[in-house]
Amino acid sequence: MKNNHKIIDCTIRDGGLVNNWDFSVEFVQDLYNGLSAAGVEYMEIGYKNSPKLLNATEPNPWRFLDDDFLKEIIPEKKFTKLSALVDIGRVDPNDILPRAESVLDMIRVACYIREVDKGLELVNMFHNLGYETSLNIMALSSVPEHQLIEAFAMIENSPVDVVYIVDSFGSLDPDNIEYQIKKFQAMLPNKQLGIHTHNNLQLAFANTLTAMKNGVTFLDSSVYGMGRAAGNCHTELLVGYIQKTTYELKPILGVIEKHMLAMREKWEWGYIIPFMISGVLNEHPRVAMAYRNSDKRDNFVDFYDMVTTPEATLAATTKA
Repeated sequence: MKNNHKIIDCTIRDGGLVNNWDFSVEFVQDLYNGLSAAGVEYMEIGYKNSPKLLNATEPNPWRFLDDDFLKEIIPEKKFTKLSALVDIGRVDPNDILPRAESVLDMIRVACYIREVDKGLELVNMFHNLGYETSLNIMALSSVPEHQLIEAFAMIENSPVDVVYIVDSFGSLDPDNIEYQIKKFQAMLPNKQLGIHTHNNLQLAFANTLTAMKNGVTFLDSSVYGMGRAAGNCHTELLVGYIQKTTYELKPILGVIEKHMLAMREKWEWGYIIPFMISGVLNEHPRVAMAYRNSDKRDNFVDFYDMVTTPEATLAATTKA
């Protein structure tokens, strides 16, 4: 197996969905230095969305990345490249500098299948500005086949560097992942592929390894699995498992020991029963996340009834 895989650590970007991007500058700097020392190829340092388009009233530097701020935070680039994610309709083109003037190396575009055309417009813009690009098609487990085939025709003729298989609901298993990869490879033979997994069914690592062994190059992960709801594939697992001479596990263990044990006590992510149930049902975890913030958080049977029984769902809605 060729060691041409590249890890993109999403701790800040996806983990920010857990704590509203309440990360200290010290943590982000320590994470960047740790990932660089570990040989991790990319760090996604947040979103490059525009605050005015989201009516944001409070500063949130990792959700609304500013190039001048980034240059202060990362005054000297090391081994690890920096990426950012943008959403359709949430980024002002005037807020994007050419790559030569930015700390960022890659900009990734997240979109649903119905927005692929708009996603590719952004990809074209970022490509022309000199950035590496990816298109991350979200909620893949619920995409009808004919829509995917139509999207592939547009993607194949675009300059996008990487196309992502995204298991947004954490509902796919290794067989599902292999099936999707073969479909992507057949329809997009000239594109590199990436994988982004969630751990609702405790399959994020297995699904990522399946993707890696089937020719997927870009592997998303986060340190200690920190990501929305059930979290992501663990960066430390990939660094420890992949036989690549440039990878070193110890620096990531240092970040976990120094920062993330305490963070995990303050904020919740990882394999938890309501998140598991949403994965089994192939549903977005937003309902499970809201339930975990209620006083019924550990009433697993009630939650299961709520999301599987129409009468219970109606009753819960009425009470709310």
